[in-house]
Amino acid sequence: MAELTGDQMIVVGSGMAGAQAALALRQGGWAGPIRLLGAERELPYDRPPLSKDVLLGQRDSTTLDIDWAGVDLMPGRRATGLEPGLLHTDRGSLPYDALVIATGAKPVTLPGARTLRTLDDALALRASLRPGRHLVLVGAGWIGAETATVARQLGCRVTVVEAAATPLAGALPAELGGLMTQWYADAGVELRCGVGVAAVEPGAVLLADGTELAADEVVVGIGARPATGWLAGSPVELDRAGAILTDDQLRTSLPGVWAAGDCVSYPSARLGTRVNVQHWDHALQSGRAVAASVLGAGTPYDPVPYFWSEQFGRMVQYAGRHAGGDLMLWRGSAEDPAWTVLWLRDGRLTGLLSVDRPRDVNQAKKLIERGVPLDPVAAADPSVQLKAAIGPNPL
Repeated sequence: MAELTGDQMIVVGSGMAGAQAALALRQGGWAGPIRLLGAERELPYDRPPLSKDVLLGQRDSTTLDIDWAGVDLMPGRRATGLEPGLLHTDRGSLPYDALVIATGAKPVTLPGARTLRTLDDALALRASLRPGRHLVLVGAGWIGAETATVARQLGCRVTVVEAAATPLAGALPAELGGLMTQWYADAGVELRCGVGVAAVEPGAVLLADGTELAADEVVVGIGARPATGWLAGSPVELDRAGAILTDDQLRTSLPGVWAAGDCVSYPSARLGTRVNVQHWDHALQSGRAVAASVLGAGTPYDPVPYFWSEQFGRMVQYAGRHAGGDLMLWRGSAEDPAWTVLWLRDGRLTGLLSVDRPRDVNQAKKLIERGVPLDPVAAADPSVQLKAAIGPNPL
């Protein structure tokens, strides 16, 4: 472990990744001052409940239950630039000896439409989701499905517009996305696929095919981009999408600067490529991993990607990352209340999509991490636990 000094540490970004980094640095023995800056005025909070409990009115705050002793919280302070040893903010510049960037991602916007990314976004949208109001959601992705679920529970009329032919077209094969169209119908949500949005006007959404939809509220959920515009002109190297390029211990191209969370592109030996993951589990894990790296106790960061989504009364979970040429196997049937789809490459599990089968997910993560071969016949049998489907090594 590197010698711990009294040097000034700054963590930029107070989301899950930044909060975990600051906490783990203090717990790991960083002896000097730690400042945690966040552009939002709230103390560090959790984002997944925004599209669930907060919209439903069950919670007004999702502040993280963390003892911040030894961490100087600086909410409402936005980073504006970076040079070696000096962080520029909208309220003056701060010197640093070590710095962690965890500024997350910003949602893709559509003029005239709301986004759902911050606590303020959720509270503002909640105020307008009243029975009988018509909500138009642009994008049938994870956030669109979750918001549609809650809006229907609140008695709203809901229409979801998706430019692709099926929901989740960017994440899942059309065969699986097509199955989910029935979920929308069963929930009383009108789903319009294969048509884009031309414009959002006061009280209406104009579609590319000329259709005009009346709308009391419009929310867009078509992805997010790394929130790294403030690094323009700095020595920190970015990829074409704006993600911060790090090594396998989350170190950036600028000595003394690390990065974690949604804004990072890191090399995955498991996947054989660089990846930019924008999900809660990655933020949590990378926040802790970056602290270990700063403290000199880091190991290559290469977790099995994982995320979940609660939608239309179902818990949908995905682990790993599949590719187009992988063999797809069903565990169970889409007609069943709970089912799983597996992807195998050279006999080894690469990815899994599960609906209400959490045991499959927990076991799949370990199998993907170990890279062990599976017997495809046993793996496709839902009565056989995945951990019992390990097959002979094809080599």
